[in-house]
This record gives sequence, C-alpha cells and structure tokens, in this order.
Amino acid sequence: MEIQKELQKILSRVRAAVERYEMIEDGDRIAVGISGGKDSLTMLCALAALKEFLPRKFELVGLQIDMGFDSSPSIAAPKNGHEEIRALCDSLGVPYHVKETEIAKVIFDIRKESNPCSLCSRMRRGVLTDEAKALGCGKIALGHHYDDAAETLMLNLFYEGRIGCFRPVTYLSRSDMYVIRPMILTEERMIKSYVKKAALPVEVTPCPEDKHTEREEMKTLLHSLDRQHRGIYRRIVGALERSGLDGWKEE
Repeated sequence: MEIQKELQKILSRVRAAVERYEMIEDGDRIAVGISGGKDSLTMLCALAALKEFLPRKFELVGLQIDMGFDSSPSIAAPKNGHEEIRALCDSLGVPYHVKETEIAKVIFDIRKESNPCSLCSRMRRGVLTDEAKALGCGKIALGHHYDDAAETLMLNLFYEGRIGCFRPVTYLSRSDMYVIRPMILTEERMIKSYVKKAALPVEVTPCPEDKHTEREEMKTLLHSLDRQHRGIYRRIVGALERSGLDGWKEE
C-alpha cells in the first residue's frame, strides 16, 4: 500500500507532464530508455501504470544500451546480464531489449578520452535512436527529472555562458523521432523514496567518471544553496517555465 502511494505521487506528476506537453498520442509506440539507474526504472514503472488508465492507447518497449564495460581491459566490470531489469519488465508486461555495444572500450581504451562524457552521450543517443527505429518506435522516453532541469540550466550558464536547457519534447528531424521526458515535473526526492520502498533493481555503473563530473559539482552546489535558501530548484524551474525557454510552459 505504501509503495502504491509513492507511485501515485509520481504518477500524478508524470501525467501532468504528459498532458501539459502533449507527449503521448493515440497509437504511439514508445521506447523507454533504460540506463539501469533509479530515474529510468522509476519512469518505466510510472509509464506502465499510466498505460492502464490514460485514454490514449500506446505501447511501451524497454530499451537498454549495454555500454560494454566488461569488454574494456582498463575497467574492472563483471558481465551484467540485466536479469533483474528483465524480470521487472516482464512483471510490468513491457517487452525488453538490450543492445550490446563497445562504447566503453572505444572511449576509455581506444580513444582514451580525457573528457569522455560528451562523446559517450552522443554515442549512446545515436545507438538508442537507431535501435528505437528498428523496434518500430516513433518516440523515446528519457528519465530526466525536475532537478535535472535546474542543474542543466545552471551548467549551461556556468560552463558555456548560455541560457538553455533540454526540451520537454524534442523532435529529431534527421531520424524522424521524438524524445519525450515524462519525469520533468517529478522531483528527485520523490524518485529516491519510491526506489527505496519498491526495491527497484538499480544497477551500479562501473564508469570511472561516475560522481566526478561537472554535473555532480553543480548538484552539490545547488543542494548546498537549497539547504540555506529553500526553494532554489522550484525558482529555477519556475523561471524556465515563465520564460517559455526551450519549449517549457507554465501550468
């Protein structure tokens, strides 16, 4: 019962985002981008629940890109069969697909990137888009949440000198694909609470850059400011919505 209450809180935010930004249409086939982290697994559960009562009928396909860390000689990573995530998808009635890659080997062993995050993101997104198309999907759902939006805006301002954020809905014209972010109105604290109570099978990434990025620094900074001045995240995202920047809308 407590788990259901936690999911209902998240589901209300997800439905609000889906309705406000017209993310889902009747007949959509959506690839749910599963990283193995808390955000994507929570999104998977929320969309599976939303599917039960949203008037518009849509299909979900779970899609995970295996980075191939186990094939990289410089990174100690045991082979992950993703069996627990497969079992979760089965319990939700969502087909599950894994695309094996050697992205980690390319980035860390062949190219030896000193700042690997940007290239890694582009490579993963390219594979995700290609696989989603191959699976007959016209949309990809990513698990970016409310806190991510605030952090992204501040990252762009601090490190690139520009004002911008990811879009709630993005159309990729080259691949004729839409990227939707159903979790953008869901706060990270809600996700953490649900993951803990539902005991979701969150995978720990072996990436050596994990927790050592500019995004992690910005998260730490904003958390510190929020402790002193409650509502920092709400005000930053509110500014995004009021400005209409990058397709954001007020309620």
